[in-house]
Amino acid sequence: MVSDVVWACVFTAMCWWLGTGVILWLDRLPQQSFRWSLLGWSVLLIASFKGVADSMLEVSVWNAYLAFGSVIVMWGWHELAFLTGWITGPRKVAMSPNAQGMQRFIEAAQVMIHHEIALVINFGILIWMQGDRPNHVAVCTFALLWFMRLSAKLNLFFGVPQNGAQYLPPHLAYLASYFRTRLITPWFLISISAAIGTWCWLVWLTQQGVMAITTGWVMLATLLGLAIVEHLIMIFPWPLERLWGWAMGQADVKNTLTTQPCEPI
Repeated sequence: MVSDVVWACVFTAMCWWLGTGVILWLDRLPQQSFRWSLLGWSVLLIASFKGVADSMLEVSVWNAYLAFGSVIVMWGWHELAFLTGWITGPRKVAMSPNAQGMQRFIEAAQVMIHHEIALVINFGILIWMQGDRPNHVAVCTFALLWFMRLSAKLNLFFGVPQNGAQYLPPHLAYLASYFRTRLITPWFLISISAAIGTWCWLVWLTQQGVMAITTGWVMLATLLGLAIVEHLIMIFPWPLERLWGWAMGQADVKNTLTTQPCEPI
């Protein structure tokens, strides 16, 4: 049992680390390569839907791995499509000078609304595929990725001490104008507290015998833990090169820490 839990944790962490690294690497290749990267990943996307469909038929250890891995590939397609600039939004320029309040929010939404719509459509397809099938690992994995990524985007919008703008590739440099560098905001405290609270609640349910420690549960709990780490990186000066230096070697990143002064809350 212990070895099964360890292997599920390792698999989840490797999917997170390797998947992120591959996307960072592809996004830093010459722009002429983007179409081929997207074409190749689109083939994987089709295969991932087949993998998800097969995994939903039965609850088993293998199907948990198949569901989780397939959704990671699926999610990677959306990330690559956004970071290469293929599916973003109608607005592809920097934020208007002195934009505040609702204008700032609308402009930020216009930058990525097509990306968000694509995620909604993808999630809707997964819900339709699920139907009354017993294995829900794929749907839960996609939902967790979506909610935590949305939380991260809102934190970048409201402002965090380390917004990572220095890691943006040249073709997405305009996105930095939509980030804020400021001290911890109430939204960050709410989002990180909700995430940690959810993780603790999941652990408590297993201790009470309400929920079994399955392979799928371990993967989701590990993924949530990694998402919490990603949020904490927004407030601590942790250079991403320490995790993905092999993928970011082509990037001209001279200063790994945010140098802009933090605004007050």
